[in-house]
Amino acid sequence: MIRWLFLILALTASPAFANHPGEDLDEVMADKEPYFEVTNTGKVPEIELFNQNQGRFNLSDLDDQILILSFVPRDCGAACAEQQTLLASSQARLNISPMREMVTFITVHSEDFSDTPSWDLVNWRPVMPSSDISAVTVADKFAKLSQRDGSAPMIHIIDRNTRHAGIFHGTSFNQMNLILYVNGLTNAVHPPKPPVEKGWLDQLTDWFSKVGKEP
Repeated sequence: MIRWLFLILALTASPAFANHPGEDLDEVMADKEPYFEVTNTGKVPEIELFNQNQGRFNLSDLDDQILILSFVPRDCGAACAEQQTLLASSQARLNISPMREMVTFITVHSEDFSDTPSWDLVNWRPVMPSSDISAVTVADKFAKLSQRDGSAPMIHIIDRNTRHAGIFHGTSFNQMNLILYVNGLTNAVHPPKPPVEKGWLDQLTDWFSKVGKEP
């Protein structure tokens, strides 16, 4: 209880911490939290999502936000349920600070999803993939960004400009580390989008484009 009171005071008194790790945030968290994995890539899988009103939902529409993305595929069971409860609890603590305006929680779920945690609808978005793919398929696409083995559900942290910053694995991580990491991202200088490696077709298109401009 005491440490959460300290966290509340720290987050509400100032949007930044005195000993903020700055540009080394990813590496500092990786050293501090064994269940956190740095990814730091600009290549986020393209997925077609829809909100509860069947309106199209694009991750890129929130590129000025920090996104906390999780998945509840069909038959995931207790592992996903526990993770969603943990995330809803993290949201409640995070939302007492200015981060409430800068962070959005997104849950990609299957049709039989049962919303049991007490989410704050202000910055939580439950969404579903298009009818021709499943939540499992979408979760697997994002799981390929990880270099670790294991079947524990992943929490993907997407920085502003849709930089995929890192992954919190399972539910055994320190909840305060998740909140402090997200706080660090909100206080960081607006990051440039990491370069995305181009395929041969894109390179060929660029070459023809340059040739066409030569006198």
